[in-house]
Amino acid sequence: MTKTGEEVLGARLVAACRAKGATLATAESCTGGLVAERITSVPGASAVFLGGVVSYANAVKSGVLGVPTDILEHCGAVSAECAEAMAAGARALLKADAAVSTTGIAGPDGGTPQKPVGLVYVGVATAAGVRSERCVFAGDRESVRRQTSDRALALLLEAVGP
Repeated sequence: MTKTGEEVLGARLVAACRAKGATLATAESCTGGLVAERITSVPGASAVFLGGVVSYANAVKSGVLGVPTDILEHCGAVSAECAEAMAAGARALLKADAAVSTTGIAGPDGGTPQKPVGLVYVGVATAAGVRSERCVFAGDRESVRRQTSDRALALLLEAVGP
């Protein structure tokens, strides 16, 4: 049986982490645990994946991940600042070498002209620093979630190194 592109990406990430002795964590909002699921579906992931937080509510973003309420009030949960704070919070909370976060509007409702459905921010935190990427994905809710998880895994793989 051949692996799909999705399976290959997760397997490459786990293999890269195992080779470098690196550990991973996730902080997810719009993907609701999909990134963690895609990591843990890979045999051997337990050697590198420490855990994740599904922080759908702002109270969890601030109370568990330490996202400053100032960011949530002034920038919003769907922002680069929030994605970066989520990733940094998950990395610190779980004591991981690298963490990834997802926050966005998967739809079909909830979009505005400033923040349309499909707008997502993916954050990555490592010892080298924290960064985020703004993405706008097309499609239905499941398609946006899937594309977001693809991008999150790819950015995490870039951060860890092949």
